[in-house]
Amino acid sequence: MQFSPCRGGDNCTQDGTHCQGCGRGHEEIADTREIIGALVQQAEKMGYENFEEFVNFVGMKAKGKIMMARA
Repeated sequence: MQFSPCRGGDNCTQDGTHCQGCGRGHEEIADTREIIGALVQQAEKMGYENFEEFVNFVGMKAKGKIMMARA
């Protein structure tokens, strides 16, 4: 399955099981929002001024762990 990012704006729909804009399921979208929310909360809790570096670090670590899990 390919990930399809949100297209935002008028493209997003709430009816049915999937968004008509990006094609992702509403449950998947909600799960992703939770992950992002947790990331934001951690950055705010720690007061990171360089939050971009934190977000990039988390993304790189997640990518590495996914690659290892798939190997």
